[in-house]
Amino acid sequence: MLLKDCSLGKECAQEYLYKQYYGYGMSISMRYSSSTENAVEILNDSFIKIFNSLKKNNIHENFKAWIRRIIINTAVDHYRKNKKYYENINFNADNYDVPDSGIDDLCAEDLIKIFNEIPSIQRLTFNLFEIEGYSHEEISKKLGISEGTSRSNLSRAKSKLRQLIKTHY
Repeated sequence: MLLKDCSLGKECAQEYLYKQYYGYGMSISMRYSSSTENAVEILNDSFIKIFNSLKKNNIHENFKAWIRRIIINTAVDHYRKNKKYYENINFNADNYDVPDSGIDDLCAEDLIKIFNEIPSIQRLTFNLFEIEGYSHEEISKKLGISEGTSRSNLSRAKSKLRQLIKTHY
């Protein structure tokens, strides 16, 4: 019933759906963005796509998995759109207030801060391969890069993450 009301454009139903899936969506979009603001932008753009698709009566059986796919694809779209901007970002570890508490004491916030220190293309490749289960072939097609570049990005991301964890902890 909720999805039907959303497909009819009822704002109260759309707002309820947004609130119901906000936490789930933010947890996904945060992995693909360098800031909370960027993650919210990805999530909001994703919900616009979700609501537009529902208006076309595209209601999917596994709704949660479908939302996940839309958020990931929107994050990839954001990367492509802002590619030149991301390539010019230099992360400085001194800008992050990460406690010197040891690897066993890492919390989600610490991991996100460390994860955000690696270049966006490496972070995106890492997420798609390690978390979402994409193959290097699929990643290369999705990002418009070669499979070798995908492998290289993944290797560099892992190396950088190991280095950052050693440095901070």
